[in-house]
Amino acid sequence: MIRKVSLLLAGALMGASAMSLVHGAVGTTANAAGSETYKQLAIFGDIFERVRGQYVTPPDEKALVESAINGMLTSLDPHSSYLNPEAAKDMRVQTKGEFGGLGIEVTMENELVKVITPIDDTPAARAGVLAGDYISAIDGEEVRGLTLNDAVEKMRGLVNTPIELTILREGADKPIKLTIVRDVIKVKAVKFRVENDVGYMKITSFTEKTFDDLQNAIDTIKKQVPAEKLKGYVLDLRLNPGGLLDQAVSVSDAFLDRGEIVSTRGRDPKDISRFDARPGDLTDGKPMIVLINGGSASASEIVAGALQDQRRATVLGTQSFGKGSVQTIIPLAENGALRLTTALYYTPAGKSIQGKGITPDVKVEQPLPPELQGRDVSRGESDLKGHIKGVEESDQGSGSAAYVPPEPKDDIQLNYALDLMRGVKTDAAFPPNPDQAVLNR
Repeated sequence: MIRKVSLLLAGALMGASAMSLVHGAVGTTANAAGSETYKQLAIFGDIFERVRGQYVTPPDEKALVESAINGMLTSLDPHSSYLNPEAAKDMRVQTKGEFGGLGIEVTMENELVKVITPIDDTPAARAGVLAGDYISAIDGEEVRGLTLNDAVEKMRGLVNTPIELTILREGADKPIKLTIVRDVIKVKAVKFRVENDVGYMKITSFTEKTFDDLQNAIDTIKKQVPAEKLKGYVLDLRLNPGGLLDQAVSVSDAFLDRGEIVSTRGRDPKDISRFDARPGDLTDGKPMIVLINGGSASASEIVAGALQDQRRATVLGTQSFGKGSVQTIIPLAENGALRLTTALYYTPAGKSIQGKGITPDVKVEQPLPPELQGRDVSRGESDLKGHIKGVEESDQGSGSAAYVPPEPKDDIQLNYALDLMRGVKTDAAFPPNPDQAVLNR
């Protein structure tokens, strides 16, 4: 039977990413359950009935079943899980890269929602919301007591519906009430700028819009800097938790003329998929440096691994997270979806990075700010309970440090990359291909 599924390469830091829908056979080769399995299922049914009928307070039966399902799936590995209808919907929203909302980047501070920045040309920006504002109430409901996710969920909603925010602003003698009408918010997956003679591009996640955003970034950089002055590009994948496999392939393909990008291998030895680059390098063969760290996972590791193995880019930073598994999203009609690990992916050199990660060509540490020093920030895929043990994995864990975005002037890794591009620093790993060095003199 052919059924619609979705492949997922979500990183451990963002479990609700997904890949665009593809078609494939699901579960057609599984053996029928044996009699012993049915006996165990009967035990489960007996226990469920006893809990339902005799527990000290009436339990939520739906929650019991969901917990049992998730218990079964999480016993397999940390990335397999059941998505109830609400979680499945949220996954689709994040994957699409747009939603009905206000257009603000927020965090939680002192039990209030703090506005980091309003996004240009969005309802929030047009209504006068400012960076540094504190949201104390949403539609009259106090924010205190809510989690950040709860508050964000309340601010999202159907397009063209109004919402009232109560804002506390420094210098204002009383709270400000703003009524804002929600609109379609398109999240930029790629942020970019010109660093004098180098193009800088940061991919924050792999959504349906990532490749288009990347193409726009490259085109804009080319217009701003003449080809003879442009020394190369820095692709920043730090703290990128992953996302869509097809987008990771497209991003890699943008910089490659030929060769394998990635392959996935499933349970059946014959279940191998290979993705190859097509002719055409959007950056015209300019030198490239890719930045990674312990927050670079999954789809971002595919890109780093492909460009490294094909000697198209120098990888700089610290060891990546090491999530080399592929999740298939199987819709369950109105009952949500099943997220199931179905394959591992391999770099062009045939290496599985599951539990190991991508090792940078040039190791450059980024010190943590004083407020985070002394904390354990070294966890990678190999540190997750129940993770699939990779063939390249040692027993030492990832040893990679989490990335805290520094100010540009304090960004040691980025500045090191820029110095390499400009010849201020030299390293045998850059550029990775001698022919490329000749091409770009």
